[in-house]
Amino acid sequence: MNETKVVNAIRILSAEAVQKAKSGHPGMPMGAAAMAYAVWGREMKHNPADDKWPDRDRFVLSSGHGSMLLYSLLHLFGYGLTIEDLKQFRQFGSLTPGHPEFGHTRGVETSTGPLGMGIANAVGMALAESFLANKFNRKGMPIVDHNTYVILGDGCMMEGLSHEACSLAGTLKLNKLIALYDDNEISIEGSTDIAFREDVPARFRAYGWNVIDVADGNEFENVQAAIRLAKISDKPNLIVCHTQIGYGSPKQGQPSAHGEPLGEENIVALKKNLKWVDREPMSFAVPDEVYKITAKVAEAGAKAQAEWEKLFEKWSAKYPELRKEWDVWHSDELPVNLLNDAEYWAFEGKAATRNSSGTVVNRLAARIPNLIGGSGDLAPSNKTYMKGEGDFSAEDRSGRNLHFGVREHAMACICAGMKLHGGLRPYCGTFFVFSDYMKNAMRVAAIMKLPVTYVLTHDSIGVGEDGPTHQPVEQLAGLRAIPGLVVFRPCDSHEVAAGWYAAMTEKRPVALILSRQDCQLNEKSGPDALKGGYIISDSKKKTPDCILLASGSEVELCVAAQAQLKEEGIDARVVSMPSFELFEEQSDEYKESVLPKKVRARVAVEAAATLGWHKYVGLDGEVLGIDRFGQSAPYKLLFKEYGFTAEHVAELAKKTLKK
Repeated sequence: MNETKVVNAIRILSAEAVQKAKSGHPGMPMGAAAMAYAVWGREMKHNPADDKWPDRDRFVLSSGHGSMLLYSLLHLFGYGLTIEDLKQFRQFGSLTPGHPEFGHTRGVETSTGPLGMGIANAVGMALAESFLANKFNRKGMPIVDHNTYVILGDGCMMEGLSHEACSLAGTLKLNKLIALYDDNEISIEGSTDIAFREDVPARFRAYGWNVIDVADGNEFENVQAAIRLAKISDKPNLIVCHTQIGYGSPKQGQPSAHGEPLGEENIVALKKNLKWVDREPMSFAVPDEVYKITAKVAEAGAKAQAEWEKLFEKWSAKYPELRKEWDVWHSDELPVNLLNDAEYWAFEGKAATRNSSGTVVNRLAARIPNLIGGSGDLAPSNKTYMKGEGDFSAEDRSGRNLHFGVREHAMACICAGMKLHGGLRPYCGTFFVFSDYMKNAMRVAAIMKLPVTYVLTHDSIGVGEDGPTHQPVEQLAGLRAIPGLVVFRPCDSHEVAAGWYAAMTEKRPVALILSRQDCQLNEKSGPDALKGGYIISDSKKKTPDCILLASGSEVELCVAAQAQLKEEGIDARVVSMPSFELFEEQSDEYKESVLPKKVRARVAVEAAATLGWHKYVGLDGEVLGIDRFGQSAPYKLLFKEYGFTAEHVAELAKKTLKK
C-alpha cells in the first residue's frame, strides 16, 4: 500500500478545511504531514477505540495553530471526527475549533495555541510517566512504559517558555520525551532569519538532549528511523526535521502559506502536484486505500492494548497491594475523609498562612500518596517541601519533591502536563507577584478544568523590605478575572486547611494566596470557609448596623475594628471572604444570610487593588485597598502608612453609616 497517500490526505484535508473556514493555518500541517505520519502511522502506540488507555503514547501538537494537522490525523485514524466535522473547522460549536481543546475533542491530549506551552506540557507528561513507572513497574512487568511525542515549530523555539521547560527536561534526563522540530524557517513576518538565527541543535545539546537531524522531513521513513534511535536514548530527544511550509502548493516555502487560506486555485494546483486522483478544490475526498492503511494501524493499536491488559491483570494478581494503590492514584476521589479528620484541622496560635500551608502539605503527603510538587527555587520560603519524601531527579525517580528551578512559567505548564497525564495530584509554588510569569499557564489550565494547585505566598505589601517589585498589588484582581480559577486567600490556619481541601476536591485549578506575616487563629474559622464567604464574628443584633468584609490577614483588622465599634454602640458583623468564586456559587438564600441587602453600610478591606470588591459593598460602601504600588519598608510600618489599621477600618464604617 502507498502510505504517501495518507501523508497527502493530511495535507489536502488540512488545506480544504482552512479554505472552507476562510481562516486558519494550512502551511504547517502541509509541511509537517510526513513527520506526523511517521509518528501516528509507524511508531506511536495508540488505540483509536480507547483514547484513555493508560499506557498509550501521548501526542502533543505544540504548534497549536496548525490544528488541522491534528484534526486530519484524528479523522483518518478513526478517533471519531467525521468529514463533516472537518468541514465545520473553526465554526461555532464544532468539534474542530481553531486551536485544539482538551476535553472537547476526543484524542486531544492538551489545549495548545500559546506557543511553547505544548512542549512544556509534554515535559510534564514525560515526568509523570517516569515517576509512575518507577512506582508501579516490576521486573518483566512494565505496565507504565510509553513515550511522549510532541511536534513544535520555530515559534515554540523562540518563546522563553521552551527554554525553561527543555532545560529542566535535560537536567532530569526525561528520555521518553521525543520532540520533532518542524524546522521550516518561516514565521508570520517572513523568514525566521530576520529575528531567529541561533543554533537550535547546539542549544539542545547544551541542555543535555540527544539531537538527531533529518535532512528531508518529507521522507517519513527517515523520520521513523530517527524516532527509533530516539527510543534507545538515555536523554530527551530532539529530531530536527527540515520541512517546507505549504508543501506541494504554489505557496510552498512562502510566509503567506502560514496563516491564510491557500485559495481554491492553489488547492487545485496542490492536488495536481501531489498526483491526487480527485481534482475538485473542496471535495474533501479521501481514497478508500487511505482508510485501509490507517485501519491497520488502529487494529495494531487495539492488539497492543489487549496485550497490555493481559499484562496488567497478571501484574494485578501478583501484586494486589500495588493494584490497590494504582486504583487510588488513578481515582478522582480522595483516599481519606479530610472533612472529618480532626488532626487535619488542628492548629494552635498565630502563624503566617504560608507556614500553615507547609504544615498542611505534610499532613496531606501522609494521607494522599500521589501528591507531588515543588517550587520555583523557593521551597524554604513557600513551605512547599514534603519532609522525608525525597527529591525527584535524573538519579532518583521516586522523590515526590520537584525542584523546578527559577522557571515559573514552565513550572505551571509542567504541572498541567502531569495532571493531563493522569495518576498524580500536582502542585507548585512561588511568590505571588511572580504568578504573572505563570498567568497564561494558569489561564489555560482553567480552560481545561485541570485541578492543579498553585501555592502563591508573600501575598501583599506584607512582603515588606523587598519593595514594590516584590509586593503584589494587582495580582488578586487579575487572577479573580480568570473564569474557572478558584482564588482562595485564607485568613488563618483553619482557612488554609479549607483552601487545601478545596484544592484536593475541586475539578478545576485552585490558587492559594498566602501571607508572609503571622495571622491570628480565629476560633470560628474552619470548613465554613469552603463556602467562600461566611460570618466569622457576628453582630449581637439579628440585623447588623454594618458589615466588615475582608480576606487574608485583613480579617484580623476587621475583628479588631468590630471591637472598637462595639465600644461606640455600633454593632458590626465580620465576614471572611477567602474566595469570591466559591461564594458566588452558594444559594441566594445563603448569600442573603451573610450579606443582607438591607445592610448598606459595608466596608471591604484587602491589602490589594480595590477592583472587584465594589460588587459586595455597593454604592454606599467603602473599600480599603491599595491602588498604587508599595514601598520598601518593614511591613508593620507599611500597613500603618497605607491605612490598614483597626482604627481606620472603624472610621470608614462610621462614614458608611452616615451615608
